[in-house]
Amino acid sequence: MFEKLEKFQLVWFAVILSLGLILAVKAGTGAMSKDKITVTGSAYQVVKSDSARLEFEIAARKPNKQLAYNTVKSQLPVVMKYLEDKGITDIDVKASNGYNSYKYTPNGNVTNDIAYYNLSQQIVIKSNDVQKIKNISTDIQSLLDKGVDVNVMSTEYFYSGLSDLKVKLLQDATTDAKNRASAMLKATRNKPGKIQSVNMGVFQITPVDSTNVSDMGINDTSTIDKKVTAVANVVFRIK
Repeated sequence: MFEKLEKFQLVWFAVILSLGLILAVKAGTGAMSKDKITVTGSAYQVVKSDSARLEFEIAARKPNKQLAYNTVKSQLPVVMKYLEDKGITDIDVKASNGYNSYKYTPNGNVTNDIAYYNLSQQIVIKSNDVQKIKNISTDIQSLLDKGVDVNVMSTEYFYSGLSDLKVKLLQDATTDAKNRASAMLKATRNKPGKIQSVNMGVFQITPVDSTNVSDMGINDTSTIDKKVTAVANVVFRIK
């Protein structure tokens, strides 16, 4: 009787061990069904921006609108000469914007009396020389020495070859997915076969040293050098 019980235990041990091996293989292959496997592949490339845009404003705060307007009007030629000396030819002077600031009572309540008028003249410059735009973005405050109140609003850098690069990266991400599927199926002595479907993930355009990701995708325009990352979710037949 003891011999039968011992054989029964050995049989169950063998069954449990076999089930464990099967589960281990499945855990190592990711999302795998009867004859399909789903794998996520990725690819990236570092690119350098080939155009840039700088937006800034000339600001004036004067007792009334007329004085503010005259101040900006007299300062605009100074700014234009500065930009021309820097070799900038693509200059777009936007419409000016202004608003009143009102006086307050000693207890902090606003009154209807005008304290001063704020006027801003927005200017946008563009160039394919991205380093030139970067240098201006940090040097333009030197206009303060000439009595011009300048505020930098944004500096943006763009890469014109993004559309073609996205196509290439999707191909590379799909190849990466196949390589990963091959590695995962190696333990089962199977190989990835024909592609059943491919779902493109969002692109992440980030600074080179950034690890940030977003479900909506990231489109960084703050840096000259960018890392463009593509993700592809691929379903392969198993052969």
